[in-house]
Amino acid sequence: MTDTLRPIRRALLSVSDKTGLADFARALASRNIELVSTGGTKAALAEAGLAVRDVSDLTGFPEIMDGRVKTLHPKVHGGLLAVRDNDAHGAAADAHDIVPIDLLVVNLYPFEEALARGADPAVCVETIDIGGPALVRAAAKNHGDVTVVIEPADYEVVLAELAAHDGATAFALRLRLAAKAFARTAAYDAAIANWFADRLDEPAPAWRAFGGRLKESLRYGENPLQSAAFYRTPEGRFGVATARQLQGKQLSYNNINDTDAAFECVAEFDPERTAACAIVKHANPCGVAEGATLVEAYRKALLCDSVSAFGGIVAVNRTLDAEAARAITEIFTEVIIAPDATEEAIAMIAAKKNLRLLLAGGLPDSRERGVTLKSVSGGLLVQSRDNAVVDDMDLRIVSKREPTPAELADLKFAYRVAKHVKSNTIVFAKNLATVGIGAGQMSRIDSARIAARKGEDAALEADLPAPLTTDSVVASDAFFPFADGLLATVIAGATAVIQPGGSMRDDEVIEAANQHNVAMVFTGVRHFRH
Repeated sequence: MTDTLRPIRRALLSVSDKTGLADFARALASRNIELVSTGGTKAALAEAGLAVRDVSDLTGFPEIMDGRVKTLHPKVHGGLLAVRDNDAHGAAADAHDIVPIDLLVVNLYPFEEALARGADPAVCVETIDIGGPALVRAAAKNHGDVTVVIEPADYEVVLAELAAHDGATAFALRLRLAAKAFARTAAYDAAIANWFADRLDEPAPAWRAFGGRLKESLRYGENPLQSAAFYRTPEGRFGVATARQLQGKQLSYNNINDTDAAFECVAEFDPERTAACAIVKHANPCGVAEGATLVEAYRKALLCDSVSAFGGIVAVNRTLDAEAARAITEIFTEVIIAPDATEEAIAMIAAKKNLRLLLAGGLPDSRERGVTLKSVSGGLLVQSRDNAVVDDMDLRIVSKREPTPAELADLKFAYRVAKHVKSNTIVFAKNLATVGIGAGQMSRIDSARIAARKGEDAALEADLPAPLTTDSVVASDAFFPFADGLLATVIAGATAVIQPGGSMRDDEVIEAANQHNVAMVFTGVRHFRH
């Protein structure tokens, strides 16, 4: 079978995407291939001046129920599933007047598009294709004899094959197209199943599937020995997957991962309220700040850790302007991502040929529901997105001293950032900017010490007389299990702390805060990130 050529004499075409359809069908007709079609596809072909047979001529049965039932018929599926070299199949086809269908061209109703634009449930239901997936799976199963095409991108491939083999297709192409067809129906059904799970607000369905479409093959994965690819899901969340890359070489696996981390972090800051900038290295923020302008926010973020920022990812929450672009390009930066950019900013960045500029089209919503995935051996860990926002939390002051208005603003700022730093997390902040970040340590006290050291190093780098953490505030992503972690931040200069609370030793930690006149706020919400 592996070297069998199968001539194409009859093609069934039923597509929602009419791109290139008329030209493709015309090329088929020029080879005396009979065209069979349905509904809108048949009308489009007839309008193009092509002779086309209605599928009801094959079935002897009209379309019914507003077109919901038209191809679900033994004479259609028999024509696709009959194994050409099987005498019993041939006899059954003859007995029931079933003619073979050698080429199936089907793309599915645009359910994912309806989902992405937020269509009403009734509209989404009507865009769930039933006959299309059934046809595609039938043709793909019988790929030994039948060629299946599920998107216009493959039209030229099929025409080239027909030209190379005098109107026939080889098994290798049929196999490749069949694999693609099964992957397509799997991703399609996954989108539908997940939509139903969301509607039911069911966090743990008995069966769960996830699928996406290839956006691009990557040069390699996290390391050169690993292969990788980037897939886009139907979620429609603004970010790297929706972004236009205006310049620069292809993004790497690590670039994509880091850029996503940066953009999700900066999206915590409402662009109507403030300009904000996040600088990320190895998926952790190394500087985040708010400002009256993007350039001010960038300068403040860069001060936190200018060493780590070299070769990092910069994300901003507003349209990138020329002044901010000029500042960002003063040091080597891998990627800039923004909702949009001015023409002047785009032209300025164009002078840096290796700098990638991504325009995402909008900001992701920090409060939006959704799920995140992580693979483990033999399975997937699935959880709802951490969509908790500090503005919505019931903040509780547990210390004797209340935070000042300035401290409270900085505490909220620091807690927004802590949500996006790998655990264990300690974030020092001052004047709506990070001034020391400790990430991903096995103990919280180590994160506190690292964050404090970062503040010292930044002050030396900027030739400042005192560590940046002097008179700052601190956010911890989870509770302090002992007072030692808190005391490490106090030694570094912290005057106020925000943390979830909930430790068995909360009283001990609160007492330590009171002894040092430190204001402490509990959020009741943990922000672990692994």
